[in-house]
Amino acid sequence: MDHSVSFGGDVNYEYLILGAGPAGLQMGHHLSRAGHSYLILEAGDTPGTFFKTFPRHRTLLSNNKVYTGSTDPELNLRFDWHSLLDEDGKGEMVFTRYSRDYFPPADELVRYLADYAEFYGLNVRCNTRVLRVERSNAGQFRLTDATGGVFTCQRLIVATGASRPYVPAIPGIDLAENYADVSVDPEDFVNQRVLILGEGSYALETAGNLVPTTALLHIASPRPLERGVNNNFLDTCQLNLQNAVLDCAVEKIERRDGQLMVSVRYSRAQGETAELAYDRVIVAEGFRFDSSIFASGCRPELARGGRFPAQTPEWESVNVPGLYFAGTLTQANDERQHASGFINGFRYNARALFRMLEQKHHRRDWPSREIEPTPEGLVEATLDRLNRASAMWHQAGFLHDVITVDDDWDHAVHYEEMPLAYIQESEIVASSHYYTITLELGETTEESAALHPVIRRWSGRQLISEKHLLEDLLGEWKKPEAHVAPLRYFFMQQLLETADLVHGYDAVPVPVQEKAVRPLLRAV
Repeated sequence: MDHSVSFGGDVNYEYLILGAGPAGLQMGHHLSRAGHSYLILEAGDTPGTFFKTFPRHRTLLSNNKVYTGSTDPELNLRFDWHSLLDEDGKGEMVFTRYSRDYFPPADELVRYLADYAEFYGLNVRCNTRVLRVERSNAGQFRLTDATGGVFTCQRLIVATGASRPYVPAIPGIDLAENYADVSVDPEDFVNQRVLILGEGSYALETAGNLVPTTALLHIASPRPLERGVNNNFLDTCQLNLQNAVLDCAVEKIERRDGQLMVSVRYSRAQGETAELAYDRVIVAEGFRFDSSIFASGCRPELARGGRFPAQTPEWESVNVPGLYFAGTLTQANDERQHASGFINGFRYNARALFRMLEQKHHRRDWPSREIEPTPEGLVEATLDRLNRASAMWHQAGFLHDVITVDDDWDHAVHYEEMPLAYIQESEIVASSHYYTITLELGETTEESAALHPVIRRWSGRQLISEKHLLEDLLGEWKKPEAHVAPLRYFFMQQLLETADLVHGYDAVPVPVQEKAVRPLLRAV
């Protein structure tokens, strides 16, 4: 349903979305179902044009696990890194139906995205390259494309991704080639000494392609490499086959005697420096946000060394109200510690952003449900989500479920999938008693080194208590002694402590005592 309005030849929408990649289509799906007027503008001739070129070696760098042993669409999303959310719970438009390869061809993702847009009847306009974004005196965004066409909107969602190759500020970097246009034919590198700059999947992808033909192959990275489909390069490093990962920062590149002399400073070894000789240097540092189309009056501030737009916890520009970001750009808010840079992460960020927009601009509450206000009720709601939800699985430590409880434990409400920074700027923070529920890796506890549940109790922004449940090999937190009983006891403690604070020591009302004791008796 299109609620656009025409003013003097311009078409005005509630929302314009820049980019018909995975994030743009996901946002369009949510807006369409809610009945908002929106249009997705895509510079290419089909949705997902970016994936017609990248990754350069035409194999996706993320998992496509078709067989999980489950028929539950939500549970299967835990192991599906490419599908968009269909919100119907039927799992009809899933990428696993397009390829059985664990690391599938990139062209299959292009086909899937085009089919997704068609299946849901999304309002996409291709071959529309936006050259200018301005802000009118009335506060609307005004977009002009390469043909002179003009589109206006109340709110603009940028889902273009990081589209400009990132080039670090290193003296002599102009002597290097870039991942975006360097040759992908290994025969062009026969018997050459090659250095690749970067720690991400693009660096490993490039290295994996060149292993058979190069004489020597190094990756320079001051941070740990991201492992993925191209681990064969790392295997050759372990086998001392003239390949290596250099834990260093590159300080300078010079051409000397027909070779590229690269000065490096090792991150360890007390900052030792060295000069290394190569035939070619390839920059595979990924991409950065391109803000060049924005007029000075609405150009978003940048963060993270200029690679991403600076954003509020609602993924809104910190200096341009009404300008929002979706997709890989949202990783600016998780400091690249989570999955927001990838489809399996930002598909959930997009759903959270949609709910934020609904609440902020359309007076529609965040979806919630009342649960039984007892320790047993909280245990049931918590474990049900921990054992099934895909959002917390992929966005571990970033997206949290929330349960608010009133002081007398007469009322409890459960909300799904909010970033913690957003929670603590929302109305929830006014509550003196609420819980956040998430999955986290084990850096914070000696008991669980792998992914495991963490439940925290808050009063406003103050952390009151937290409980880490034991990890589980199968990711199923259902064991009576290891998971259910400890969680029940944790909630019982919080109930009694809350009652003490409200009513005073030794003055806990009988109904509250019964709520705390009844689950214990039931367990016995």
